[in-house]
Amino acid sequence: MDDIPEALLAEIVKRLTSPCDLKSLSLVSKRLYAIVGELRDAIYIGCGVSPVTGALESLCSRFPNLCKVEFNYSGRTHNHGMQLDNHGLEVFSSCCPSLTDLTLSFCSYIDDSGLGFLACFKKLMSVRLNTLPAITSFGLLLVAVGCKNLSALHLIACKKVGIVEWLEYLGRVGSLEELVVKHCEMISQFDLLKFGSGWMALRKFEFQINGLFINLYDPRDPSCMAHYQYRYDFSCESLEDLTLARIATEKEIGLRCLLRKCKALKNLSLHYVHGLHDNDIVTLSQNCNNLTSISLRLTPQFNEGSVFRTSLTDDSLKALALRCRMLQSFELICWACDCDWPEIGFTQEGLVMLIQSCPIRDLVLSGAHIFDDEGMKAVSSAQFLESLELMHCVKVTNAGMRLLSRCPRLINLTLRQCDGFTDAGVTEVARARNLESLIIEGCSRVALNAVQGAAKSIHYKEDYPGLLNLGRV
Repeated sequence: MDDIPEALLAEIVKRLTSPCDLKSLSLVSKRLYAIVGELRDAIYIGCGVSPVTGALESLCSRFPNLCKVEFNYSGRTHNHGMQLDNHGLEVFSSCCPSLTDLTLSFCSYIDDSGLGFLACFKKLMSVRLNTLPAITSFGLLLVAVGCKNLSALHLIACKKVGIVEWLEYLGRVGSLEELVVKHCEMISQFDLLKFGSGWMALRKFEFQINGLFINLYDPRDPSCMAHYQYRYDFSCESLEDLTLARIATEKEIGLRCLLRKCKALKNLSLHYVHGLHDNDIVTLSQNCNNLTSISLRLTPQFNEGSVFRTSLTDDSLKALALRCRMLQSFELICWACDCDWPEIGFTQEGLVMLIQSCPIRDLVLSGAHIFDDEGMKAVSSAQFLESLELMHCVKVTNAGMRLLSRCPRLINLTLRQCDGFTDAGVTEVARARNLESLIIEGCSRVALNAVQGAAKSIHYKEDYPGLLNLGRV
């Protein structure tokens, strides 16, 4: 052991990712113990670490080069002892000088004064605050002003945080590249437009409203004026990753305006956006030639003629097929669409056109009762398709599965709540394609013993407990 060069030992340690393996290696010799300590740059601290303050001092002494730390007290009970508080965060800020990435989840004892200590981490670049019930906008302002190198901010389920100076300050500084705001009740989509010039540097943006149903009574856009077609005066041409979920923009533009401005966009997720129309997707396709991934989750909305139907139609699919020739991942989830009613605005022909026109590698179809064995014929000829997930596609039968066996590159197959085919169809696909993974959940006509050994990795459940979560984001 003494003759092995330091660089070689370090390379061996770097290749070990399991904390258990690293702990075992540390027990071999003092030399390896020291190397593991020097190279460890990330750590997760949960409910079992108590008392926290003393443990933090010990951990920082053992691992002096920690860059990424997560505190997560989800599921904590009184039996777990004390969790991280303001004083603990103060101690931590004094003994972890290399920290660049910090996550605080379910830290009930941290308030605005605790957030003020984040300014002591001089290299801090990424902050994730998840379910911190005591923090307010003032604490966020302390973070914005004090953390000079901040480039990523995630704010999740922080119910007391509203919009005041912190967002406008970050917008003026213009250093933020990643902004995620999810389930924060006091922050509306129109507040976020105050980010101003900060949009120019932003590369990733995500905004989600909490709840299963869209709130159509959210604050209206203060810029909206009757009989006046206005425009938001900012640029977001660096934006590459955009997620909008459960916003309502029927009579205003709001955050929907981003679809007209983000020319560099690569990944797009639009989940249950009320007021989304074909012209939004058409405009998007005209501007975003680099789009590689799109996720659409739709639910029926009231349209003209007293009909409830998803707001997007084949016009959207045609626009994507014609102009987004780099599209590799496509997800279409139709929620609360009944098989007996024409609630899906798409047709099978539109989906087939998209599949045949783009180099789709990952395809997810859920609740698409318009899709049947003819659609599977198009899937079977997709030259680049590697992963396919079908959920509640009730019209796909054994004939469609047999067609799927011809798909040249398919290696991952997921089937959920599809009752139109049996064991015979699934096993034929598995034998023909030499699958890497096969996931089957809630397919009543497919038995476990029929698919055992059908892929290198198999996951099987008789029911699908995730049905009620289909509409969640």
